[in-house]
Amino acid sequence: MTDPSGNLTNRIALVTGASRGIGKGCALALGAAGATVYVTGRAQGPDTAGLGGSLGETVQAVEARGGQGIAVPCDHANDEEVEALFARIEREQGRLDVLVNNAFAVPKRMDPRTPFWETPISDWDVMIDVGTRSAYVASHHAAQVMVRDGRGLIVNVSSAGAVRYFHHIAYGIGKAALDRLAKDAARPLAEHGVAVVSVWPYLVRTERVMQMSGVDETITESPEFTGLGIVALASDPDVMRWTGRAVTTHGLADAYDFTDVDGTLPPDQPWRPPGTGK
Repeated sequence: MTDPSGNLTNRIALVTGASRGIGKGCALALGAAGATVYVTGRAQGPDTAGLGGSLGETVQAVEARGGQGIAVPCDHANDEEVEALFARIEREQGRLDVLVNNAFAVPKRMDPRTPFWETPISDWDVMIDVGTRSAYVASHHAAQVMVRDGRGLIVNVSSAGAVRYFHHIAYGIGKAALDRLAKDAARPLAEHGVAVVSVWPYLVRTERVMQMSGVDETITESPEFTGLGIVALASDPDVMRWTGRAVTTHGLADAYDFTDVDGTLPPDQPWRPPGTGK
């Protein structure tokens, strides 16, 4: 099967950092399952980073899949803008069922071969503020609505960088912190029916990755593969069995019996979240 057959009609989702890449893929999968999807990014207009994509294009693609997309320009390093975002969703929808913490910022000209002591200290702020801290802030706001309603799913887009070196030590620290956020937030939220899960994609065919030379596409997965896993989680009446855990996208595909959008099952990654089989 090519999707987890989720039905998210009348569900409200928020995907942060959804102009392109994994965030856009998550928005498309949620929209295809029938959800109303709020998508955020720092700009609504044309891309200026040379990677392509915009919030407007994401909304159009979501609606082409049968969902409703709503673009909200938001800098997730700005707490006031984030607070206004959640206030708007509450005002317009009165609920929030799914939060996908995907927003992440990459320092310009970051080279993983450069020792951390030769990189600007500001690289820490870029990746931790928009990535780790922004996930905490968004979860803080989402939890208030979800606890009130007694239901909800918060997903952190993490990676194997939590357990192995990738890009920069601040990147790994941030991803490990996302997994810990899921584990620790899950405990008090469990009694309110709110699940928190970290999801590890492998090598994803994002715009940035596809600009790199020498990428072996046979070991990649589409940006929507993560989204299909999130749809499966959001559609699962027993989603609480996952709360507090980190799981790979391949692990979700195995558990829910779905494949990527092209009908194939991408290769599994060699790294595993601690304490799990997948």
